[in-house]
Amino acid sequence: MRRTESIRLTLPSEDWLQGQSSWTEAGGDGFVVLFLHGFGSVRWGEKPQALEAACARRAWPFATFDFRGHGESSGTLRALRGSRLLGDLEAIRQWADQRGWRRLFLVGSSMGAWVATWGAMLNPGVVPAVALIAPGLHFLTARYERMSPEDRAQWEREGVYLFTSHWVQAELEFGLVQERERFDHQRLLMHYVTPTLIFHGLRDDIVSWERSVAFMREAANAHLELRLYKDGDHRLVEYKEEMAEAACELFARYV
Repeated sequence: MRRTESIRLTLPSEDWLQGQSSWTEAGGDGFVVLFLHGFGSVRWGEKPQALEAACARRAWPFATFDFRGHGESSGTLRALRGSRLLGDLEAIRQWADQRGWRRLFLVGSSMGAWVATWGAMLNPGVVPAVALIAPGLHFLTARYERMSPEDRAQWEREGVYLFTSHWVQAELEFGLVQERERFDHQRLLMHYVTPTLIFHGLRDDIVSWERSVAFMREAANAHLELRLYKDGDHRLVEYKEEMAEAACELFARYV
């Protein structure tokens, strides 16, 4: 019998993460499949629903949480930091560990892919394999890189930048960019070794598919696979079931 649970995970800062999980009694073997959503998104949508269904078919535990500043969790997008995202993941890891789920199979979408890769690199014994959907691996610096020197200086001087996209408008503090040296992409290329399956669409106008190709070409990791969808956009919802099944097939090798 499949059980579901709504979770409010209180952090030491008195912030909280809102999440949900589902599992089958006697299912799984000390692991959970965790979906990590993108910037401005929330924990529950078409892709995590497809992933949860794929896990249910295998009697695997599944969980997903809103990052701080998103959905029903506390906090603001303005205070977004790479370190805060990884702090959220660490809190989820501790929660899962208390449930007896000591290994995390991560599926990260866009910004969530940045969290998944860095989380896996920093926790090599905890994360056996990862799947990435339209990965924003340059998440911390992508906006900054596209700015003129004048706009960069203004962001640093004023401390806040108004970000606008198809789906979200939010103020972002310059502190997000100030962490770029702490999370240098070259470090990820050199030290990320987790087996990984990447999905990307050639019609992605948010994160170029060429970023994923470059990661495949430049990363030292020999256990990378990339699947490109010619008519796929950034969200790739048309391929949600296919991606969910492929991700679970990868994870099954390491269960």
